[in-house]
Amino acid sequence: MQAYQGLFVLDAGQGVAGPYCGMLLAACGADVVKLEPPEGDWSRGLTTRQDRQSVLHVSFNRGKRSVMLDLKTEAGRVAAQRLAAQADVLIESFRPGVAARLGLGPESAKPDAVCLSISGFGQAGPYAERPCTDSVAQAFSGLATLNEGLDGAPHKVGALVSDVFTGLSAFAAVQAALAERARDAAPRRRVLDVSLMAGTAALIAPQIAEAGLLGQAPALLNVPAGSYRAACGGWVMVTLVRDPEFVTLCRVLGLPPLAEDARFASFAARAAHRGALLPLLREAFAQQDVAHWVRALQAERLLAERVNTPIDWLADPHVRAVGAAGMVAQPELGQVPMPALPGVGAWLPPAPALGAHNAELLGQ
Repeated sequence: MQAYQGLFVLDAGQGVAGPYCGMLLAACGADVVKLEPPEGDWSRGLTTRQDRQSVLHVSFNRGKRSVMLDLKTEAGRVAAQRLAAQADVLIESFRPGVAARLGLGPESAKPDAVCLSISGFGQAGPYAERPCTDSVAQAFSGLATLNEGLDGAPHKVGALVSDVFTGLSAFAAVQAALAERARDAAPRRRVLDVSLMAGTAALIAPQIAEAGLLGQAPALLNVPAGSYRAACGGWVMVTLVRDPEFVTLCRVLGLPPLAEDARFASFAARAAHRGALLPLLREAFAQQDVAHWVRALQAERLLAERVNTPIDWLADPHVRAVGAAGMVAQPELGQVPMPALPGVGAWLPPAPALGAHNAELLGQ
C-alpha cells in the first residue's frame, strides 16, 4: 500500500506505542524519520540485542530512517525543529510539556500538520506527570484483574498489549485526521492526545461498562471457558458462546450428567459454582492428549484449539501457507522471523541503525 506516499512523518516517539504508529504509516508509504537521542531509543536496549539493535526495536521501527540528535544542545534542537517544521505528521512521546520546551510542539509544525502526543496518562489532569509503562497501564485500567492467575493474584498479560493497542488507536486517529485534512480547504493543525491509560481502558470496554452499570466487578465470562492440561502435558483452550454448547462439551468429555445438574444450567450458574465444576473438567481433560481433544471438540464445532508457543506458531503449516510470517534481514541481528502486518502485509526494510541517516537528512 502506498496511500501515504509523499507524506513526511517525524517520529520522535520512543518505546512501542508511538513507534508502532510510525511504522504503520511507513507501511502505507510514508517517509518516516525516527528522531533519537545519542543513546538511542530505549527499546534498543531491551530483548535480544546486538550493536544497538534489538528484537523489540526491530519489531516496531522497520521502514524508517534514523537521525540522532542531542536535544540538550542548541544545534541539536535547531536541527530537530527544522525537521519538525517540514513534517505532515509529528509524533512525540515526551513527558507533557517537554515537546513545547524543545520547540517540537504543535506550534512548531506545518500549519496543516497532524500532531500526535502519546503519553501514559494524557497531556492534562492530575496524573499527567506520572511515569507509565505497559505494566502500569494494565494495572491502572483494571486489565490485570481480568487475568487472575492460579495463585489468585492479578497478573499483567505477557505481551505489550497496552502499548500495541494504544499504537493502533493512534494510527487510526492519525488516519482520520489526515482524511479530514484532505477535505479541509483552510489549513489548520490537528492535535491528537492519546494515552496508554485510555487506550488500555478502550481495550476492555465491555468489562468496564458492565462494572459501572452493576457497581461491582463484572461477572466471569463464558464459564467454563479456559485452558486445560491434557495427558501429554500440553494445553487445550476451550470457549463457549451459547449455553447449549455446554451440553455438547459434557458429552465429548464423557460427563453427560453434568449437563443435567442445575448448578451448571447456565453461564451465570456455572460462574457461581465454578469451584465444583472446574476440577471435574480438569480431571476429564487429563485423560487424553491435546491432539485427541482438539479433534474431538472441533468435530462438534466447538471453539477449541491447542495452546501454541510462539515457536509452534511459526512452524504451523497454516501460518506458512498464508504467508502470515516472514524473515526480516536485519543487518545487526541476522534473519529475524516476523509476523506480517494484518491487512497491510508489507515486508518493510530493516530497522535503521542509530543515526544511519544523519548525513543524508541533516545535509538536506
